[in-house]
Amino acid sequence: MTAPLLRQVDRLQSSQPSQDGDGVKIKRIHDFGGGLDPFLMLDELGSDRPDDYIGGFPPHPHRGIQTLTYVIHGGLTHEDHLGHSSTIHAGDAQWMHTGRGIIHSEMPLTDHHGLHAFQLWLNLAASEKMSPADYRDVRGGEMPRLAGAEAELIALGGRWARDDGEAVTGPLDALAGSGGVAHLRLAAGGKLTLQADAPTLLAYVFEGELEVGDALVPAGHLARLSKGDHLALASATGGQALLLAGTPHRETVAHYGPFVMNSQAELQQALRDYRDGTLTG
Repeated sequence: MTAPLLRQVDRLQSSQPSQDGDGVKIKRIHDFGGGLDPFLMLDELGSDRPDDYIGGFPPHPHRGIQTLTYVIHGGLTHEDHLGHSSTIHAGDAQWMHTGRGIIHSEMPLTDHHGLHAFQLWLNLAASEKMSPADYRDVRGGEMPRLAGAEAELIALGGRWARDDGEAVTGPLDALAGSGGVAHLRLAAGGKLTLQADAPTLLAYVFEGELEVGDALVPAGHLARLSKGDHLALASATGGQALLLAGTPHRETVAHYGPFVMNSQAELQQALRDYRDGTLTG
């Protein structure tokens, strides 16, 4: 029987303070050069000061990506040109397939912890960039869990399996790049080993610190994992992370603001379509 090949951190990337929308303060990690393919960007919104986020994200366009928004505390209300209007709260998620074009807004809500949420951008393959837009809410109760005394893994999308074979599959089955997303909580002294053979595997630690393979990853850092088939995670003090798995598109990326295409000519066309009012078809 072949011994497991444990994946190790081959790149560590720190989140950077940034600002988006109507002055919303965020911590951002991005790579539009293919280093995280099929993922492009991860924003963490987190504050107990309403002035840091209450302006939200007024109506704006997108083309060529999917977004996944996941709330830890507080909430977000989504509205778009397709007529979707919904609010997610702690533990819920929103998935948006922008395809050829969508115009939407996201406005924050708060609870006694303030607001803490994430938005992930996933790149669409060239063959999907001009597809019809779509949208879906996913409630926390729909997300299956791998639970134990020391660890809990909440699956938003993709298949996640422990090394003992127990597995769960998240309800989001249309994530770009065969994507998988999970929320991991480890108690102090907790350990978890996952089967993990996706070509792209990332771990973003957002609370405490986690041992990812042989490396200690502090909060606010994204670890990209080397090739392998298993992922060992542990925490002496307790911590939380988002785990991201996917298959690279290995296609040219052309990015400008809310548009992600495959060439500068396609970007210019997206800008013309938005100015002409034809972005959404």
